[in-house]
Amino acid sequence: MAHEHKLEIFRGLLKFKSNVTKIWGVLIVLSIVTAVEVVLGIYKPESLTENTFIRMKLLNWIFIILTIFKAYYITWDFMHMRDEVKGLRRAVVWTGVFLILYLVFILLTEGDYIFNVYDTGFQSWDF
Repeated sequence: MAHEHKLEIFRGLLKFKSNVTKIWGVLIVLSIVTAVEVVLGIYKPESLTENTFIRMKLLNWIFIILTIFKAYYITWDFMHMRDEVKGLRRAVVWTGVFLILYLVFILLTEGDYIFNVYDTGFQSWDF
């Protein structure tokens, strides 16, 4: 089976890593990140819900960062970006990350504006 093992160079040492080992590694990483999200969503620590950064709770920022990490990691492993050349990896992954961050920025900006309109009435932009 030629595709059963993959040769990887790790800190100058040669070692074989099977596809089964990779799958278990991906499962463990994604499970840990998801478990952290679920635990934070259930317990909602006061230190993260009372403090804000750029007009949004720290807990929401943690959820956004963990979600972007999971999307990046899924792209990295399931789309086999780790095995591609550097230019293709950057073109695919960085473009996706940039677009996700841009979407989050637009949603937060517009959502905050609409909240202020409903909360206090007419709200004008201060340019």
